[in-house]
Amino acid sequence: MAKAPGRAASAVRLFDAHCHLQDPRISAAAPSLIRAATDSGVARFAVNGTSEKDWHLVKQMGQEHPAVVPCFGLHPWWVPERSPDWMDSLRQFFSETPEAAVGEIGLDKGSHGKTIDFGEQVEVFQRQLELAKELEKPVSVHCVRAFGDLLEILKRTGPFPAGVLLHSYLGSAEMVLGLANLGCYFSLSGFLTGMKSTKAKQMLKAIPLDRILLETDAPDALPKLDNVSLVTVPVDTSDADTEKCDTDSTSPAVSSSNESLNHPSNIHIVLTYVASLLEIPEAELAEVSYKNATKLFSYPGSKVHPEAETV
Repeated sequence: MAKAPGRAASAVRLFDAHCHLQDPRISAAAPSLIRAATDSGVARFAVNGTSEKDWHLVKQMGQEHPAVVPCFGLHPWWVPERSPDWMDSLRQFFSETPEAAVGEIGLDKGSHGKTIDFGEQVEVFQRQLELAKELEKPVSVHCVRAFGDLLEILKRTGPFPAGVLLHSYLGSAEMVLGLANLGCYFSLSGFLTGMKSTKAKQMLKAIPLDRILLETDAPDALPKLDNVSLVTVPVDTSDADTEKCDTDSTSPAVSSSNESLNHPSNIHIVLTYVASLLEIPEAELAEVSYKNATKLFSYPGSKVHPEAETV
């Protein structure tokens, strides 16, 4: 049984490698969510933008919270809404925010993604991959039912010495080696609890330990497990339309007004679940994943510095 996150769990340090604390469903509560998660042992939060509409919010959050690593990117769901000068705007945000990483970008052939022209998705994705290489920054990638396409594009566009973060990874065990050889890290969220445990275990054991990351994808990816104590954020029904929900077709596309949202403190639940499947101590996985994330996010200009993160 996974323990409830809280001060008892603060003996470990964790790095939430991918979340969306700027999401309109939780943005008003973000300062309190960050405080609570920090009290539970979460030292860093990589907050990912998804469209031109929220990059300024991510930038502001990074300025106001030392623990927040801002990330800017155009998510595939918002490709149709991009402005003609979206790339110029994106470049401007990176120019003004040297501490930022790239993300969230990606490819999606899931229930929602398949309604968006895949050729346009690929074009926007490749341009942002090339920008990440040019700027020597890591990039956080969303991939739903498009891993074959992803592998081909990464091979064609790579290598990526600054690293590629595959967020909420739910790909096969067989894909891991090829992706790892291209510089990919595999970030695990509460969505993993929706995968058959035998398949999840096989996939996890294929990932090199030095490439494992943990994330919440908050406010989405609430873990679906029995007998665990989750920290939830009630949905604000006055603004219940979601900016983004990273799901495949087996998950709810949007949170209904009576459903709770994910809290960044629930990274402890992800830690416990992944450690149990890997059959290693939680403390070991916590430290390994923290060091991996620190290495990935220690690019020139970043807030994160390996020497400052050591105990």
